[in-house]
Amino acid sequence: MIVGRLAPSPTGSLHLGNARTFLWAWLSARAQGGRVLLRIEDLDTPRVKPGANEAIEEDLRWIGLDWDGPVEVQSRRRAHYSEVFERLKAVLYPCGCTRADLAAAASAPHEGDSEIRYPGTCRDRAPSKIVAWRLKVAPGPVSFVDRVSGRHEIDVAATVGDFVAAKSPEQPAYQLAVVADDIAQGVTEVVRGDDLIPSTARQILINRALGVEPPEYGHAPLVVGPDGKRLAKRHGESRIAALRRNGVPPERVVAALARWSGLPPAERAADLIPHWDWAKVSKERVTLTPV
Repeated sequence: MIVGRLAPSPTGSLHLGNARTFLWAWLSARAQGGRVLLRIEDLDTPRVKPGANEAIEEDLRWIGLDWDGPVEVQSRRRAHYSEVFERLKAVLYPCGCTRADLAAAASAPHEGDSEIRYPGTCRDRAPSKIVAWRLKVAPGPVSFVDRVSGRHEIDVAATVGDFVAAKSPEQPAYQLAVVADDIAQGVTEVVRGDDLIPSTARQILINRALGVEPPEYGHAPLVVGPDGKRLAKRHGESRIAALRRNGVPPERVVAALARWSGLPPAERAADLIPHWDWAKVSKERVTLTPV
């Protein structure tokens, strides 16, 4: 059975970009007669907002999305992450490098680089203090076929090097946590924003290290502001909660999400299920203009 998932982070209210991506994930699973899981990814503790979990559930229901089974919350799964960490121990090593150390050691970054490549400083030495645990990455491209943008080949070793998999056995980094959860929950397809395409190659490497076939991937083009950047307050009001408070009906929001997805007009998410087709879905980013 197809198993998809909605995996919001409780760091604030859902906005229209989140809603569009979650709609795609939901439609893809439902159109195939599959299950949809809801997982709250709250391991980034300092950014978690009180009450955000409940608000996310309300927003999702308001636009017509449902899910199967209980809601999973990552912060309650630390024992599971510790078990997965032990299974990976053979390909992990402790690192004592701080961000300041990496910045000081880095040569001039290439244009467009957003992440410093780790030079392997601690790969063959024991650090005096463990800052994180890194996954040993072999050279060569990681290939996968995305349902929206086609084939990708990403050389993780050349772009970011040995990447952080965990701060400690019970405190996994994003890359390890989502893989551990997707495996445990039987997720067969992952639909998320296209800003996470670089993460996919790293997560495939973790799947391989665990001896598990990775899920299928579909990365939805983002909804962005006029400056081409992810939606934020500076782009005007795009939060689902605010639209609700201002009296905007859910039918209007669903109709906009359908239009931005290249789907026929509809006022209910369920009405879009028969029309879902990965081959026909919009491959362009949406620019949201303030009104």
